[in-house]
Amino acid sequence: MFAKTKEKEVSSPTLNTVLMVEQTMKSIPLSVFTVADLKRALPKQVNHNTLKVILGYLEDSNKILFSSKGITWIENNNSKLEQAVSKGFEL
Repeated sequence: MFAKTKEKEVSSPTLNTVLMVEQTMKSIPLSVFTVADLKRALPKQVNHNTLKVILGYLEDSNKILFSSKGITWIENNNSKLEQAVSKGFEL
């Protein structure tokens, strides 16, 4: 017979979980923090693999920078900054 192989399923995070992680990251006063710091700050426990998926999404959407030194929030919603970038400025 055929041998069944177990495929590891990565659970997709719910929107509420993504928003909870996002809000928690925004509220952390440190400029650079670790995944362990984030896990301690979260109001609810989040599966490690689910958290990795969320961090990947946030990095792909340019909201965070994830490096070997830690995580930092880089999203900026300043309308004046957006206008300056869109208009451009040459020196």
